[in-house]
Amino acid sequence: MTDTPATENDKRPQFGTRLLTDDADVFKHNAWDHVEWDAEQELAAQAAVAKNSANKMDEEQKDRFQSDAPKFWDCFYGIHDNRFFKDRHWLFTEFPELAPLEADKKTDTTQPRSIFELGCGVGNTILPLLQHSSEPNLKVFGCDFSPRAVDILQSQPQFDNKRCEVFVMDATLDEWQVPFEENSQDIIVMIFVLSAIEPKKMQRVLENCYRYLRPGGLLLFRDYGRYDLAQLRFKSGKCLDDNFYVRGDGTMVYFFTEDELRSMLTQAGLKEEQLIVDRRLQVNRGRGLKMYRVWIQTKFRKPL
Repeated sequence: MTDTPATENDKRPQFGTRLLTDDADVFKHNAWDHVEWDAEQELAAQAAVAKNSANKMDEEQKDRFQSDAPKFWDCFYGIHDNRFFKDRHWLFTEFPELAPLEADKKTDTTQPRSIFELGCGVGNTILPLLQHSSEPNLKVFGCDFSPRAVDILQSQPQFDNKRCEVFVMDATLDEWQVPFEENSQDIIVMIFVLSAIEPKKMQRVLENCYRYLRPGGLLLFRDYGRYDLAQLRFKSGKCLDDNFYVRGDGTMVYFFTEDELRSMLTQAGLKEEQLIVDRRLQVNRGRGLKMYRVWIQTKFRKPL
């Protein structure tokens, strides 16, 4: 299923606007936005994390998962193949900066712009950009350290090699090998990507984002927040380090707080424009289950 960007005439409830005001209504919908936690729930989450992270993996195990990360992600995409692609219907709502630009009425032209997605996977962000934008001067770049993911992306019917270039790259390297110059990108996108990287290498990745953003350029970021349901569900023995785990398929995931993200992004030289914790309640109405998700979304800009 492919969703179109939200418009003024779109009558569907927009992402982030369904608020639970009466607990009796909780099972009337599949999800509720911006759900506040009480102290009891916070303490329960802390206890669950303390329990599942008490026994951490030894150094040999850590080294294996970290050094073989590209292999595990390649296997992940090989298993899911193109069934993994899902148009992010919230993309243009949460990040209107990515929405297609309108042509100037006088000149019938749009400003050129260049967008780079770090960790593009099979194109959940890039393909909607290409599909919904008719900007003749749009250039989209994407990289992933899974060759299989890049191959799947290039094979999609929405892929346009005239406006898009994707390539394989390990973003944790000191020097990026990219097909564009420093200070050239209008927007860099990172969606559920930094969390898959070893924490001690995260700062280097953000500093390289700063390096390739143009002055005034924007870093758009969304990822897992501390005490997300996915973190609470980990069993003992899956913890690599504090708040850093390995999934059953060998891929790794970290869960952020807003303070540590703000510190890293600021240290990289970027200026905060938005940093929000998105707490969402998802429910299984058939089984009467409540599932609390926590994501962090940020927008940081490179100073002029």
